[in-house]
Amino acid sequence: MRKPIAAVALALFAGITAAQAQNFPTRPITLIAPFPPGGSTDTAARILGERMRQPLGQTVVIENAGGAGGSIALGRVARAAPDGYTIDIGQWDTHVGNIIYPLNYDLQKDFEPIGLISINPQLMIARKDFPAGDLKGLVAWMKANPGKATLVEQTAAAKLSGIQMQQATGTTMLFVPFRGAGPAMQAMLGGQVDLMVLQAAAALPQARAGAVKIIANLSPKRSAAIPDVPTSDESGIPGLYAAGWFGLFGPKGMPKQVVARINAAMVEALADPALKARFSDLGLDVASRELQAPEGLAAFHKAEIDKWWPIIKAAGIKVE
Repeated sequence: MRKPIAAVALALFAGITAAQAQNFPTRPITLIAPFPPGGSTDTAARILGERMRQPLGQTVVIENAGGAGGSIALGRVARAAPDGYTIDIGQWDTHVGNIIYPLNYDLQKDFEPIGLISINPQLMIARKDFPAGDLKGLVAWMKANPGKATLVEQTAAAKLSGIQMQQATGTTMLFVPFRGAGPAMQAMLGGQVDLMVLQAAAALPQARAGAVKIIANLSPKRSAAIPDVPTSDESGIPGLYAAGWFGLFGPKGMPKQVVARINAAMVEALADPALKARFSDLGLDVASRELQAPEGLAAFHKAEIDKWWPIIKAAGIKVE
């Protein structure tokens, strides 16, 4: 009995796809960084992409696609062919916090986890001539000057931190929107804004140069990469946390062989002492080996959504 033409075509296509997956990659891979150049996402993507080039045997091209909190870039990834040639370096803001945007894709269902890269301390920093130098001093100044402090709102995490701080301390501040940490940092260096909440990778170079000052690490515990920076718990505002991490994601439906190939290159890169040193200089803590696995990132991502989405909804954060 002859097989239907559709069944034959489907089988042939499946065979071609499997062969392509086994030979992956045969051309450069595009790694989309969902924020403008100059921020921590761009920096980490370029360091990792360059180191992954050797095990992959192909160039990893970094493409910056900022706007709408990274949601525009993720839309492109969600719509891309699930062949492994278009992936993104995701983070809390893009793959969890973007619930605040009207999305035409599903953050839980439309992406394939490849592996967690790092856990990233989130720092609150201030312009170098701001009157307060630590969290307790900042709260005191804000109470004495209600509504005068300006906080950069470049991500959902930054705005959520500001809202939580206001609620915990009975203070008020003015939120100033920016498209990314790079442009916002330039505004801070120019004295146009007072405060920022951002990943240590973007803050440390300026802090070490004395151009800004670190107020606190908004994490439950001190970072191994920046052990001298006190946490918000230690500084007088228990529970004032901002989530931060980097992970690789691709479009849903990528062949397992392709996911495994990209993951293997990522794992090899993260094990490189030279890359670890560069990440440490940026304040990035490389993820544990278990979390680097696709299954590890999948479980981690779900846990982040389960934890933070109720908080975001309760805070009433919306795109303005």
